[in-house]
Amino acid sequence: MYARSTTVHADPQRIDEGIAYVRDEVMPAVQSMPGCMGLSMLGDRDSGRCIVTTSWDSEESMSASREAVRAMRERAVDVMGGQFDVQEWEIAVLHRAHRAPEGACCRVTWTRGDPARMDDMAETFRTGLVPRLDEIEGFCSVSVMGDRQTGMSVLTATYDDRGSLDRSAEAVRGMREQFTQQMGLEITDMAEFELVIHHLRVPEMV
Repeated sequence: MYARSTTVHADPQRIDEGIAYVRDEVMPAVQSMPGCMGLSMLGDRDSGRCIVTTSWDSEESMSASREAVRAMRERAVDVMGGQFDVQEWEIAVLHRAHRAPEGACCRVTWTRGDPARMDDMAETFRTGLVPRLDEIEGFCSVSVMGDRQTGMSVLTATYDDRGSLDRSAEAVRGMREQFTQQMGLEITDMAEFELVIHHLRVPEMV
């Protein structure tokens, strides 16, 4: 399974316009493309940073969609203002404890590590951290995506609401420090978002 993430550094005043455009125009168009497994959108209304992620059943399906989504991406940037960057990923882990409700929030952590250890990282996360995350009150789901060329990876953990996200911080901090040290990962960025659109149909991958 593969995913493409488009990060838009938008005008905070125009985020709702962007959400409506992605929900009403981009999502139906993308979901009609061969191999598409859905779309999600994260948004931070304070900073204006938004991340739209589409998932695909194969690298070939993702590659075939590149030209078709280019115009939609540029239109989204026009609607929201700001600039964008695009990253493509292999989905290494996806686990759902339960479906995310309305009002769900996410903590996203970007890391850099040894590209040769991506499979080892995914297996260590799958066996060592997923069971511990399941024990956290309000935990919904987690995904780990990686780039075998660069060693970059991104972990997204979703919680029922902002309160659950905030209460998880201390428990997750210890897990994160232990895991990154064990796998030799450098944290390059971390951010929190609202899950404003969640229509991913990626199957469980644990």
